[in-house]
Amino acid sequence: MQDTLETALPLSDLYRRVERHIPPFEWPILAPDIARILALKGQRNAVILAHNYQTPDIFHTVADIVGDSLALAREAARTDKPVIVLAGVHFMAETAKLLNPEKTVLIPDLEAGCSLASSITGADVRLLRQSHPGVPIVSYVNTSAAVKAESDVCCTSGNAKKIVEALGAKTVIMLPDEYLARNTAKETTVEIIAWKGRCEVHERFSAEDIREFRARYPGILILAHPECPPEVVAECDFAGSTAAMAGYVGKHRPARVVLLTECSMSDNVALQHPDLEFVRPCNLCPHMKRITLSNIRRALERMEHKVEIEPQIAARARAAVERMLALG
Repeated sequence: MQDTLETALPLSDLYRRVERHIPPFEWPILAPDIARILALKGQRNAVILAHNYQTPDIFHTVADIVGDSLALAREAARTDKPVIVLAGVHFMAETAKLLNPEKTVLIPDLEAGCSLASSITGADVRLLRQSHPGVPIVSYVNTSAAVKAESDVCCTSGNAKKIVEALGAKTVIMLPDEYLARNTAKETTVEIIAWKGRCEVHERFSAEDIREFRARYPGILILAHPECPPEVVAECDFAGSTAAMAGYVGKHRPARVVLLTECSMSDNVALQHPDLEFVRPCNLCPHMKRITLSNIRRALERMEHKVEIEPQIAARARAAVERMLALG
């Protein structure tokens, strides 16, 4: 089969990156899209940014820059490519556009949304500000540009505590993720007022899940994303952003580990650490999974779908994101 693959398309080096995840019979199905995307990137002078929750066929073959929301925001601000394809969800593409207003930012599927982003509107934020005059508002990057525009600063799961404390206020409003706010509040003396948004992936994990993992797999190391319920974070061994979890695995190299987050994250980290055993509770994000090789190819072929933000919203939202990058 390896000879067949190399004869059909000279992509054997890329296949070796994912061969422990993608069986040989699937590769000829994926390889034409991968080859076309690689060619189109050169033709369009484009860069592909992929979130850690993208599937390995995207993450390890066509992506130029991978990471969590904070890393993608930082790299979007640094890239010199005129075309950015965001393999992630819509708020991430908006953030890339905010930081690159003169560049073309493409999202392969306009329906790639987010339960957190859809849980709050700009009007909701204005009402919060009226109800709590003088209290700074920190919005998670998992929000629309309209919400960011009504906020004082943005944060990610990786820098939430740092941003909250950098404001120098006794009380802050943190939105929209209730669990991230509550977990951050446990790490700081700042009073945090939370919104009621939740991630449809992470809210499904429970403390009972952790106890079952420990009973079934003695000695297992359990890592959780701070969008998980506080009782889950309290019982795990480490909680952090997707980048922090990947870094923790690389540093500590546990013989057996489970990552309580979107399941493609485990797939991608496992490919980087073939000698470690990953137990995979498969909670999928349906929005992330709307991004595929075929629609990335189509996005580059047709230069669609272009992300546009109203100028009056973009200027204020950009200020909140840039303040985050400066502080965090």
